[in-house]
Order: sequence, then C-alpha cells, then structure tokens
Amino acid sequence: MSIANPYLNRLNLAEIKNIRIRKWACIASLSVAGILIVTKTVAYLITDSVSLMTSLMDSTFDAMASSITMISVIHAAYPADKHHRFGHGKLEALSALGQALFILGSAGYLFFESIHRFIHPQLVKEAVVGIGVMVLSIVLTGALIAFQLYVIRKTKSVAISGDHLHYKGDLLMNISVIVALILSHYSSWLYFDPLFAMVIVFFLLYSVWKLSKVSFGILLDEEMSDEERAKIEKLVLAHPSACAVHDLRTRNSGSQGFIEFHLELDGNLSLTKAHSITEEIELAIYKEFPKVGILIHQEPAGLDDYRLDSQIEKSEAKR
Repeated sequence: MSIANPYLNRLNLAEIKNIRIRKWACIASLSVAGILIVTKTVAYLITDSVSLMTSLMDSTFDAMASSITMISVIHAAYPADKHHRFGHGKLEALSALGQALFILGSAGYLFFESIHRFIHPQLVKEAVVGIGVMVLSIVLTGALIAFQLYVIRKTKSVAISGDHLHYKGDLLMNISVIVALILSHYSSWLYFDPLFAMVIVFFLLYSVWKLSKVSFGILLDEEMSDEERAKIEKLVLAHPSACAVHDLRTRNSGSQGFIEFHLELDGNLSLTKAHSITEEIELAIYKEFPKVGILIHQEPAGLDDYRLDSQIEKSEAKR
C-alpha cells in the first residue's frame, strides 16, 4: 500500500470502544457459563436427567471455549509487528475452530451417554427442580445472546460470532431439556429424556459444521464474496485514468481484510503520476472498505504477462 488506511490505522474512540465491548462480551459469556455450571450441576445431581447432563456438559465446554475467545479477542487486537506483518486477526478464527472442537467432544460424549440411557432407561427424579434451573438458564442465555448480537453488529468479531452461535444453540437446547423434563415427569415412558438428549447431540454437530466452515474460510484465505469483488473492481475502474484491473485477490483475517490487484495504466505516465493515481484509488476503496489493507501493482495497459486470472480459468476448465 502506498498510503495508510485512514480508518484502520488510527485508534479512534470508536475503535477503542469496539475493543472494550468485545472484552465485555467475553466477560459476560464467562460469567453466564459459570453460574449455569453451578446450578446445572446441583440440578443434575438431584434429577439424574441425561438431557440435563447434556446441557451441563455444554455449559462446561462453553466456559472453556469462552476463555479461549477472550484470549483471542485480546491478542487479535494487537497491531502488526515484524513477525506478524498481516496482524493477528486469524487468532479469532482459531478460537472459533477451538470452540467447534470443544462442542464436537461434548457431542461425542453425550451421544454415547444417550445410547446408554436408551439401553438402561432411568426415571427422572425431582423434575420440577430441573425445570426451574433451565428457566433460569434460558433467561441468562437470552440476555447474553442479545448483548452478543449488539457486539457483533458493532465489531464484526468472528470469535464473538462463534460464541454467539453456540449460545443460540444453548437456548434451543435449554428449551428442549425443559420439554424432556416435563414429559418425563408426567409420563411413564422412560425414553423421552435420552431421546431429547440425542436430538440435542445432532444440533450440536450442526453447530460444529457452521463454526468450522467460517473458521476454515478465514484460515484458508477464502475470497470475499462475488458482490464485494465486483464492487472493488467498479471502484477501481471508476477512476478516469484506470484502464483495467486484473489478478484481484482478496481475503479476510478476522475483523480485517486484505485486497491486492494489478492496475493497468497508460504506459507513458510518469512514475509520480502513476503513484498519485494509485493513492486516489486506494482512498476510494478505503472509504467503502474501511477495515482493509491494500496492495496495488501498477503496470502498462495491455501488457502480455503472466496472469493469475488466466491460470485459474485454465484450472477450472480442466475440472
């Protein structure tokens, strides 16, 4: 890049506030998980409900995952250094992937426990206690989800999005546990409890898939959307001196993106003039994409050289 991003490289009050509310989202997540672990542990010991145990296990993994999220959010905000010149944004994606692994582990354990309860069904005891705890869980989780949604809209944090996703799953899980406890309490059929636990396991696996998809997209430098790429090209070609653009490459690294491309200009322009044009184009892109770094290679228009675009087209044609 020839000029610094005026939106990204100044730590203004809005950016400081964003960092602060991301930390508060992590603190809120850890606090809710801690309260629910204690209350669900007591309720499980009283009721011996496997569906309630699934919720307890999930809250335990939530606390572990939220701890990782807090660490990643703090370190991802660090600026680029000589060993990490693209910044530390991918820590958030690694955190989300870690959460997916935690959820996968809990789903595996709960799957086998549910199978065991199908083979050896047990009567749920003191279901009213369990129902009361799950109502508390729903209230706390709902409040946390609302706060996380606010934080995500403000900061676009991938790690908080991962936390938000599995707490949304927790909300549905808690409702399922209440239904299981009610049915187990008012019915003589002993399989409602493990049946609902099994349904929750498959929902957890779905959450793992969604989290992993987002995380791997960032870690593997997935391109921005077609709409965003088209918008970047339009912004470049809107400059009267831009002849063409090719080899556009984009990627996201947590809350920051990176854009690079080859800009074709009149070959007779002076280097000073070409540099000035490049700066004007960068400013236009920064205005629409305030959290990106930009790298532009200038070259004479119509130059017949190696192009990544052509290689990609050939590779896709062979598939």
